[in-house]
Amino acid sequence: MHDRIDQAIRNAARNGEGVALAFVDLDGFKLVNDGLGHKAGDELLKVVSERMGACLRRNDTLARFGGDEFVILLPDQGQGQDPKALAPLLEKIRVAVTEPVQVAGQAVQVSCSMGVVMYPRDGLDASALLMNADAAMYRAKDLGSNNFQFYAREMNASVEEKLVLLDGLRQAVQATVDGAGENSFYLLYQPKVDLKSGRIFGVEALLRWRHPEHGVVPPQRFIGLAEESGLIVPIGDWVVRTACRQAQAWREAGLGPITVSVNVSARQFEEARLADRVAAALVDSSLPPALLELEVTESLIMRDLQKSVATMRELKAMGVSLSIDDFGTGYSSLSALKSFPISRLKIDKSFVSDLADNPDDQAIAMAVISLGHKLNLKVIAEGVETEQQCRFLRENECDEMQGYLFSKPVTAKEIAKLVELYVAQPGCCAGLAMAPEEQVVVRAIAA
Repeated sequence: MHDRIDQAIRNAARNGEGVALAFVDLDGFKLVNDGLGHKAGDELLKVVSERMGACLRRNDTLARFGGDEFVILLPDQGQGQDPKALAPLLEKIRVAVTEPVQVAGQAVQVSCSMGVVMYPRDGLDASALLMNADAAMYRAKDLGSNNFQFYAREMNASVEEKLVLLDGLRQAVQATVDGAGENSFYLLYQPKVDLKSGRIFGVEALLRWRHPEHGVVPPQRFIGLAEESGLIVPIGDWVVRTACRQAQAWREAGLGPITVSVNVSARQFEEARLADRVAAALVDSSLPPALLELEVTESLIMRDLQKSVATMRELKAMGVSLSIDDFGTGYSSLSALKSFPISRLKIDKSFVSDLADNPDDQAIAMAVISLGHKLNLKVIAEGVETEQQCRFLRENECDEMQGYLFSKPVTAKEIAKLVELYVAQPGCCAGLAMAPEEQVVVRAIAA
């Protein structure tokens, strides 16, 4: 590949032409590779390679760069040519990749993210072109994947920004581990409400990070970096310990039992000592195990089903509750679902956002609620923002909800105020049954 890029650049320089190069990364390949095995992954790579190759000319080059990454070299481009002239070809490749593939007796589907550069505009040698194409590809990933992006100089600034954030994350983790200096990680808590009684029965702990120079960094900007770098493991340990201590502090303050839910990342879940770490957090905080719930995603469980179920059973045996987050967006089968030692399903917010007037989302929500109840599971809906959504969920016997309709994520002190309000006025949190003056009080606290 490098030889062909170098040759294409020499020819282009001699003839006054241009060269185009696309860096291609498959979206969702790891899920197939981990879920169905490496043999299925290899077969998928072969099929996708053939499809991409069929879109190219005889003098173009398709190379596998490594893993699920490919490079497409398109020589003999006009010098000064607008890169957007390549859009029809790139779209043809994108569509070809996304067609379903039969592997291991199952239809699977992946997409691709592409970053595109032009010689000499975006680099004068293979190294510069590949680096800039990689930056453009990551920009495509940031924009939701399954698209192509042409390189722009500010993209390298974005890469540099990621490196700065990563360095800041490492320093924050080290400070947390050492217990030195001010901890820049902190937790907010979003209430979970019982739809029948209106009682706040639990909260979800949500991680936040205050960078010393950039201020509060949105989770979508740093969680992925923490996951990729492996820093999510020590960060996740800190979240579990801190959430357990806070739940015990509420309990000791006489606020009653409040279950605290913590999201577990893929890296955390695959750690061999996850159960030991959770047990240590419970002992350290004196929190009863029944007041801790760990939320895992479908796709996480399906990466290694047998190992995942074993880990879940170990946690369940400790008395810790488990729930499936973002239910309906993963790849779990019903036969696998019945083997999960879980107590709760969470309807993904993508099905809740249009719940008031989208018949398809209504059907999915009703199906999840019915399925959960048939399996003796509680069902909670996340992302509830309107009274119409809340009404639909209550009328269809969804058990619980969380979302901005009741409260955004707030501090531990504000959670205590909300719980105390319920104690003073039982049922005041019962959504649509709430009196106007009570809504004002609750939303003022939550705001």
